[in-house]
Amino acid sequence: MSSDPALVVIAMDSFKGSITAADAVTAVREGWLAIRRADDVRLLPMADGGEGTLDAFEASVPGAVRQYLTVTGPDDRPVESSWLLLPPTTDAPAGVAVVELASTSGIEMLGSPPTLRPLDAHTRGFGEAIADALGRGVSRLVLGIGSSASTDGGAGMLSALGARLRDRDGRPVPPGNRGLHRVRSADLSGMPPLPPLGVTVLSDVGNPLLGSRGAAAVFGPQKGATVADIAFLERGLARLAEVLPGDPRTAGAGAAGGTGFALLAWGARLTSGAMSVARLVGLPAAVAAASVVITGEGSFDGQSAEGKVPLYVAGLAASARVPVSLIAGRISTDAPVEAFASCVSLTEVAGSSAASMADPRRWLVAAGRRLAGAI
Repeated sequence: MSSDPALVVIAMDSFKGSITAADAVTAVREGWLAIRRADDVRLLPMADGGEGTLDAFEASVPGAVRQYLTVTGPDDRPVESSWLLLPPTTDAPAGVAVVELASTSGIEMLGSPPTLRPLDAHTRGFGEAIADALGRGVSRLVLGIGSSASTDGGAGMLSALGARLRDRDGRPVPPGNRGLHRVRSADLSGMPPLPPLGVTVLSDVGNPLLGSRGAAAVFGPQKGATVADIAFLERGLARLAEVLPGDPRTAGAGAAGGTGFALLAWGARLTSGAMSVARLVGLPAAVAAASVVITGEGSFDGQSAEGKVPLYVAGLAASARVPVSLIAGRISTDAPVEAFASCVSLTEVAGSSAASMADPRRWLVAAGRRLAGAI
């Protein structure tokens, strides 16, 4: 790149549990402009259906209004949450509701081990928020399902929406994956109809429900599951798959501990969260006009290829023949780093993972300076 002023697009996801996407891109811009003051830096905070999805929509859609409510958290404690009402349009005259699983049944609500409850955490709160949004008579639902705390197959969500999951004696099954082992029947007739324009699910992964790439095997360990727990979780999900309609092999069915599968059974449509948010914020056009692009997320690893923000942004940049760099809290050895012109790990810059997480803004500024200085 020449020394002439450049158009720099910074499109990053949140660093989960550490810093929001909006704060992350602002910090990187500060570092970049400390070295290249004349550049035009455009900030596009991103999300992929997980934590930060509501923030991304709220920042990009004029007239969007938060709707506040209290829901049942993944460990039964009440949670103060919200969903987002987008204003009416010609296509959606009653508006669009955006509901985020991360802010109702998300893993951040349970803290770190040993407070995680891999067998008992549930998605009831997510269903309660969806029901609240449907009660407003919206034209369409958009559901972000990343960052789940549970592996309940979306059973809690279905129950909150009126589904009846029963055991062999006709009694309601207990919440969480533990309850799935008792399921012998599922009656979805009590669930509300889909809104007129349907339900679009923003997913950050393409995993099936079951098997070596399924919800229990891949994501169970992130939720505190042991090897024995994973086998137990898998059996519960398999039991649920026997009583719900739909194909458990469908890409994305394993998202959010199997909540993707439950939403498919309701009639929802799964799509790439990163792609949908990117279109909303105008990322494809911004990347096409850019001189350089910077993206990132908290942990960049082998799973990042499954629908996460950095690889989606890298694909847009490659199509536009624009160089793209990555900033991540940590970069694992199996990460697909070949997609980027350069990579910066905050763990490396700060000297340790603990140091980078203790003051992520400081090290994001430093990463921005490093990338600008390398031009």
